[in-house]
Amino acid sequence: MEQKIVGFHQDEEGDWVADLECGHGQHVRHNPPWVYRSWTLTEAGRQAKLGQRLHCVKCESATQKYE
Repeated sequence: MEQKIVGFHQDEEGDWVADLECGHGQHVRHNPPWVYRSWTLTEAGRQAKLGQRLHCVKCESATQKYE
């Protein structure tokens, strides 16, 4: 299920987490060579992603429980 990014925060290890409109969070790590998300490293990069959608696995799994 796609949800809009409404903000960001850092977890206890310093990794960035996207705050989604549904209330869930999703890590958006820059972890080369597996994941390239250098936009997470700057405030401007993160701000540019506000309003974009990410797939929320938690919403998806909750929906599948009730089908």
